[in-house]
Amino acid sequence: MSILPDLLETGLRLVFCGTAASDISAREGAYYANPANKFWRTLYDIGLIPEPLQPKQFPQLLTYRIGLTDVAKHAQGVDAMLTPSDFDAIALHEKLLLYQPAMVAFTSKKAASVYFAKATGGLQYGIQPEILGETRFWVLPSPSGAAVRYWDIQQWHALSAWVKEHA
Repeated sequence: MSILPDLLETGLRLVFCGTAASDISAREGAYYANPANKFWRTLYDIGLIPEPLQPKQFPQLLTYRIGLTDVAKHAQGVDAMLTPSDFDAIALHEKLLLYQPAMVAFTSKKAASVYFAKATGGLQYGIQPEILGETRFWVLPSPSGAAVRYWDIQQWHALSAWVKEHA
């Protein structure tokens, strides 16, 4: 059973894909639930949602044609505690083929590196050259409080602009 349920359906303009649920998110049953995580505030600040949402309100993202998933659906914790067997890039790939969102935004280089089978050092933030059917990919700086030294909201603003123009 998944730690957090996927929030996926056809017709999505954007799907955010994280690495795995944090311990706090798993306990709360909600994506990006750690109070130090900037995810929910950022979605509002960059204009992807018209009002701030709380983590437990995550199903409401479908109203805005935004979905959520993780590369590791059956594990929880910080990236450093996860093992290679916790990740299932094939299952994620199959979901993306099924639902075909316009854009998948990885909320960390680690999540993208698992999916693309590339070292994190070989990934740049921003739109990626890979395309899956009609789906494009973007790598974002992590909104996690644990990754604050890498935080840069500009990539999130650029993603928002792309989604508003293309999706």
